[in-house]
Amino acid sequence: MNEEIAAKAYGLREGEGEARWWLGGLATIKATSKETGGHYTLVEVLEPEGEAPLHVHHREDEAFWVLEGEVTFQIGEETIEASAGSFVFGPRDVPHTFTVHSGPARILFLLSPPGFEEFIYATSEPAKERTLPPAPEGPPSEAEMEQLGALARQYGSELLV
Repeated sequence: MNEEIAAKAYGLREGEGEARWWLGGLATIKATSKETGGHYTLVEVLEPEGEAPLHVHHREDEAFWVLEGEVTFQIGEETIEASAGSFVFGPRDVPHTFTVHSGPARILFLLSPPGFEEFIYATSEPAKERTLPPAPEGPPSEAEMEQLGALARQYGSELLV
């Protein structure tokens, strides 16, 4: 990998960062490849109660730091119960999902190498407020899931549902 060096120091305060309504949650992009010199992506996600789809990343490792809420992670064969202060690591090419039991949960997603933010941009919209988006009227259609699956593949991931 061609090592990049971040051009300058970078910082955000609480509530800062690009806020996007993403797959039923609120994703606040804290740092991208540009800010980290090509080393990682950092996203703060507010997730409603419920389960994320089973998926796998082929390009990046993913780590989770739970800031608020009660979450169960299933990473490969491992089940990890996590609450505020917990850290969980999921290596690339290992299927994983998580369930928010007590939420909304606030979780930092750290992905390395960077680039996952491009998938977030492609599958989200700018948040009108820094809150969870309005609940959908029903489950996603088969066509919507096919489109999401195609975008996931484009960005090096797979939906396994």
